[in-house]
Amino acid sequence: MHFRDSKRKVDYVLAYHYRKRLAQHQHGASSPEPMNRAGSMTVVSNGETRKGRLKLQPDSGQHIPQELLGAQVIELGPLDTLEEEKRLQREEYERNLVAAGLEIEKDAENKSQGLSFVRIHAPWQVLSREAELHKIKMPTKKMYEIKEEGGILKRLNEIWCKLTEPLQPKVPQENTKMKSLSYPFSREKIYLYNIRDKDTFFDNATRSRIVHEILKRTSTKARNSMGINTLIANNVYDAAYPLHDGEYEGQNDDMNERKLLYQEWARYGVFYKFQPIDLIRKYFGEKIGLYFAWLGLYTEFLIPSSVVGIFVFLYGCITIESDIPSKEMCDQRNAFTMCPLCDKFCDYWNLSSACATARASHLFDNPATVFFSIFMALWATMFLEQWKRLQMRLSYFWDLTGLEEEEEHPRPEYETKLLQKKLKNKNTTTEDPNEDDKDKLTWNDRIPGYAANCGLILFMIMLTFSAVFGVIIYRITTAAALSFSTNETTRSNVRVTVTATAVIINLVVILILDEIYGAVAKWLTEIEVPKTEKAFEERLILKAFLLKFVNSYAPIFYVAFFKGRFVGRPGHYVYVFDGYRMEECAPGGCLMELCIQLSIIMLGKQLIQNNLFEIGIPKLKKLFRKLKDGRTEPKEMNTNQSKDPQQWDLDYSLEPFTGLTPEYMEMIIQFGFVTLFVASFPLAPLFALLNNIIEVRLDAKKFVTELRRPDTVRAKDIGIWYNILSGIGKLSVIINAFVIAVTSDFIPRLMYQYAYSQNGTMHGFINHTLSYFNVSHLKAGTQPENSPFAQDVLFCRFKDYREPPWSPNQYEFSKQYWAVLSARLAFVILFQNLVMFLSVLVDWMIPDIPKDISEQIKKEKSVLVDFFLKEEHEKLKLIESFMTRDKHKQKSGTKDQKSRAASFCQFDQSQKGSVASFSSQHTEV
Repeated sequence: MHFRDSKRKVDYVLAYHYRKRLAQHQHGASSPEPMNRAGSMTVVSNGETRKGRLKLQPDSGQHIPQELLGAQVIELGPLDTLEEEKRLQREEYERNLVAAGLEIEKDAENKSQGLSFVRIHAPWQVLSREAELHKIKMPTKKMYEIKEEGGILKRLNEIWCKLTEPLQPKVPQENTKMKSLSYPFSREKIYLYNIRDKDTFFDNATRSRIVHEILKRTSTKARNSMGINTLIANNVYDAAYPLHDGEYEGQNDDMNERKLLYQEWARYGVFYKFQPIDLIRKYFGEKIGLYFAWLGLYTEFLIPSSVVGIFVFLYGCITIESDIPSKEMCDQRNAFTMCPLCDKFCDYWNLSSACATARASHLFDNPATVFFSIFMALWATMFLEQWKRLQMRLSYFWDLTGLEEEEEHPRPEYETKLLQKKLKNKNTTTEDPNEDDKDKLTWNDRIPGYAANCGLILFMIMLTFSAVFGVIIYRITTAAALSFSTNETTRSNVRVTVTATAVIINLVVILILDEIYGAVAKWLTEIEVPKTEKAFEERLILKAFLLKFVNSYAPIFYVAFFKGRFVGRPGHYVYVFDGYRMEECAPGGCLMELCIQLSIIMLGKQLIQNNLFEIGIPKLKKLFRKLKDGRTEPKEMNTNQSKDPQQWDLDYSLEPFTGLTPEYMEMIIQFGFVTLFVASFPLAPLFALLNNIIEVRLDAKKFVTELRRPDTVRAKDIGIWYNILSGIGKLSVIINAFVIAVTSDFIPRLMYQYAYSQNGTMHGFINHTLSYFNVSHLKAGTQPENSPFAQDVLFCRFKDYREPPWSPNQYEFSKQYWAVLSARLAFVILFQNLVMFLSVLVDWMIPDIPKDISEQIKKEKSVLVDFFLKEEHEKLKLIESFMTRDKHKQKSGTKDQKSRAASFCQFDQSQKGSVASFSSQHTEV
């Protein structure tokens, strides 16, 4: 991709739509009306529009310059005036770019309207100047050896490399044993750097980053616009982007980095290979490289957690036949007659009819889930620690150590708001003690935005809770309606039907609200008017995460901690809407329903939102933009355009890059599903792993084939996302402790076995957890109608720890209830402190910086000092050699001068003698 001279590289492209003047009505002298409309008039001489507007007033005696006599006065419509302003701004901006040292090539505007491109090239002088200004580290001539770990670790590493050789991508590998010493570029010390060719010394990513920095800080006087971002926001330009390296498909073209990334990384057929992280970083920059490195490490860490989760699930399958509580519940001889599930229309029922639910609950509610919860808490800690180590290793090899925070340019919206404030302050000329506040937006300026943020965020959270409450009402009313059915099959499957449909409704609501919350979070951040892009991104992330976290997990929190807790008891149930009983958990507990809720929401979000939406929406946007451009542009022949579209044309048709926030967000929400409620669904890591194997290639394909090339951004970490991950990891410990203690039957079983069982076994556990109720105490109108068992049933059972009807304190909470409650709270405290202690221990045992990297960083500093001293010493020796050579030349020069002076004196004397003799001769004559 070069200029027309095929020598200068195209480092950046600006694209804009132009529209030539539509209304060109010539007015004579007898038509003064349009002459008075100075705002829409311009003087055109010889077909060229002048830069300035000329206000002409009839009969005002205004002198018209002689050169403008005979010029046409053209009335411009509103669209023409706007287009003219944009053209003038573009011309001024491009002049300023040329003044900054950049070289520009433009397309000819030979159609009435259409798309045009401005191609930008940065020459060596500009690149070297900006590289020095931004302290970009560049490789020097010095290479040094990277020390490898010896002993058994080296041997294991060699074995691992041999085993994983088929999994390595076939990309050019950098020398891992030698590293180039890097140093911030300096034109004064240009002799330090390994400059073989000035055209290739700075790679394409660095060149485009330098040009982008110049574009951001170059301003125009019109509307006080600061940089390309403001011009794009004002629709002066449509887009600004660096070019891809070429086509990613096709056998005949030369191999380029984009094609290499597509073949070895961005295809589903290479899902089993490792990611070429160094090549990703080289092509897309450090920020995107860190995202894919983090995603790769997270996916790798899901492998051991998936294996352990499968073993926990298999343990539940193997021990299901030996589980005594399940056997007791399924044994029809026990004949536990249970109280009706609803008023009037529901009959007494036998506990053995819930056998399938009890057996299924054991798959996830068994002692192994406690171990798995502890394991996953430690897994999250180890993952974060390992990420810190990998991040440090990448920082060393990518020359990010000691990277300083670059000064960011203000956002266009911030500048506009500040300009409005300055214009407002001009009207009030009173002295203000806070003069510095005039040059920035203060709290007072942002109070409306903050107030709107607080109010709308609270409203959105309440909207989520309302949606959850609406689904609860649906479950209650639907369960009651189905209980009235005359069909026996319908009545027997009420719980399954209600649970399945309610979860699907929850999923649809979550998907819809997620899209709404993403747009609302962006709008709320915009009205806050953050100064820089970094501040904007961080505030947007926090708002979007808060809203999406509440939206995704609110239904799961309800099932885990609130469902079945406020039901009441037979004869004293809690009702909503005057007749609908609050829903209660299944006989096997709420853990099975929690598992169903978690699995469907997690899998649904991953399949629909993360995959279908991510594939389909960009394609629809691309199709819509293509149709829109086809409608707006007239079908005219462009003689200058070649048959084959150029790279800037192809890249313009791609989707613009909008940031990594959506990519991180979906993975962070998934990380929450994997860690927060893992005690109820041990297979969550397995499904996350399967999703991520596809997600890595999906994101890769999107970046390589569907998005314009992003501007390279240097970053030494993943920013605020690490803090969010750490917060979720700590929250997961507390939530899993409560899930095990409150939602599952682990603590009641433990208490029964070691405190209440006569023989230390689980025999009699079901009977122990069921309380008695005298059916004669049922309220009038709530007894089962037409029940065949009504005459035979004196007492029915319900799941709770309450005193029997023959007790003085009938139906009050029993001693067992308070004992179990105390044990639950004790377990939460013990589990939380134990896991937190183990997490801190793991954090302390694993250093943040690998030992070999810390040693290499120290070595690099000493090598850098030695290299400088050596180069300076050689420079001094070279200067001394030149000085001594000059001295020798001067000495030899003085000797030659003396000899020449002596010969000249002799010659002069001889000349004088001859002249004297000649004069004497003449005198004589």
